[in-house]
Amino acid sequence: MSTADALPTDGVLRPRGDDPGRADAYLPAPAVQNHAANLAELPGGDLGCVWFGGTQEGVSDIGVWFSRLPRGADRWTEPVALSGDRTRSEQNPVLFAAPTGELWLLWTAQRAGDQDTSEVRRRISADGGRTWGPPATLFPARPTGGVFVRQPVTVLGSGRWLLPIFHCVSVPGSKWVGDRDTSAVLLSDDQGRTWHEREVPDSTGCVHMNVQALADGTLLALFRSRWADSVHVARSTDDGETWSAPVPTVLPNNNSSIQFVRLRDDRLALVYNHSSAADATERRLSLYDEIDDDGLAPVTPAAAPSPAAPAVLAGADRPAGAERTAFWGAPRAPMTLAVSADGGATWPLRHDLEVGDGYCLTNNSRDGLNREFSYPTIRQSPDGGLDIAFTYYRQAIKHVRLSPEWLAARTAEAGA
Repeated sequence: MSTADALPTDGVLRPRGDDPGRADAYLPAPAVQNHAANLAELPGGDLGCVWFGGTQEGVSDIGVWFSRLPRGADRWTEPVALSGDRTRSEQNPVLFAAPTGELWLLWTAQRAGDQDTSEVRRRISADGGRTWGPPATLFPARPTGGVFVRQPVTVLGSGRWLLPIFHCVSVPGSKWVGDRDTSAVLLSDDQGRTWHEREVPDSTGCVHMNVQALADGTLLALFRSRWADSVHVARSTDDGETWSAPVPTVLPNNNSSIQFVRLRDDRLALVYNHSSAADATERRLSLYDEIDDDGLAPVTPAAAPSPAAPAVLAGADRPAGAERTAFWGAPRAPMTLAVSADGGATWPLRHDLEVGDGYCLTNNSRDGLNREFSYPTIRQSPDGGLDIAFTYYRQAIKHVRLSPEWLAARTAEAGA
């Protein structure tokens, strides 16, 4: 499939005859480009999905879209637009069903490809997403750079709310490329009325921080790596006030998003691209090298580096004192599910949900040039199965539903 027209974007979940216990759907695609989904259980039990869509990431027609899968149904609703600022690219939406009964929508808003101008905005729904209050800026950009979100709010056992953020740090005289990005958490003890920030030490290059509480109360955070080397991990034992410095795990990362969830049996289920800079044959200059301040700007992808260059640039063998550089262009495929039974120390169950070449040296969805599977989101369904959604060629959001029996069979096969 190379064009959006070839994808059955009718939102219908269809069983996979070649994979019992699995069903797939392509959500209705309201725009040429559709990317960065997040799933959440809505008040009342429906499954909600938000993502951003428009011409191309960074262009000012990019905005937030919302669809729901009604409880017990097998068809996603037609998407509705939840943002409309035509001066900024509005990206990375997140839904949060608050314990108060409100449904929050958080998203980012930036000028063109300048993530260091981003602010975090919010809308609140009092009726499960049927209607929404006005948009407001929750966390403005700072003189040092932009504020970004990607992962959901976590409600801790103490009642504290924890929101992972990352700072897109400005470099005077240079366009943002992600070399200086750092992670932090925002903590609220009054149900989101006020927040205080706690930085993650030595987190430069570690972003998209995803936090889950383990059975013993330890907070486990997994990160995307700007260096396209490995998924990184950090921990907190004091409700998010302090964090260990992120360190690499055994799992690769390609400078693309990941997400994990703690299952009811205390195992962890992670979706990610099992790929890194070591799998790249070319690289691109930045995420936004095809746009300018006025919109699309055609460019030629950077020439292929020497075979040793990805590891050096990713930081594995770089010369002493050399500054790390964000690596863009590592393949965004396969889309892999991994499961850990020991708090993230090992991941013996690894299953590819989607395979392909993951070509992402361009973000062009209009001509079917991008072939990435990326930005996954995962939730455990009420029956114990898994709901997973991810970007398919930046043309549509694909939803994969895995039954409890499917998960049990794969667990048995892996001996996990």
